[in-house]
Amino acid sequence: MPLYITLASYTQKGIEHVKDSPSRLKDFREAVKAAGGDVKSFYLTMGSHDFVTVFEAPDDKTSARILLNLASRGNVRTETMRAFTEDEYRQIISGL
Repeated sequence: MPLYITLASYTQKGIEHVKDSPSRLKDFREAVKAAGGDVKSFYLTMGSHDFVTVFEAPDDKTSARILLNLASRGNVRTETMRAFTEDEYRQIISGL
């Protein structure tokens, strides 16, 4: 299943209600699961982004739907990268 790494930053609304963020994370986990995926990890971070999630989704369209739904709530802005495992990386490179 494709893997995605999302860098997220709180919006003004999100930071004003930061105490609610654990329940929002729970909602995100449930949304990913309902879409057939799995949240592999979550990290609160310091620096230019406030947290990072690593999750699987069945495909890019499903991932986009999950993330658009998350963004539509107005609490975070995200930047997401499609990640490839080491095995996928080796297959990609071997085709060059």
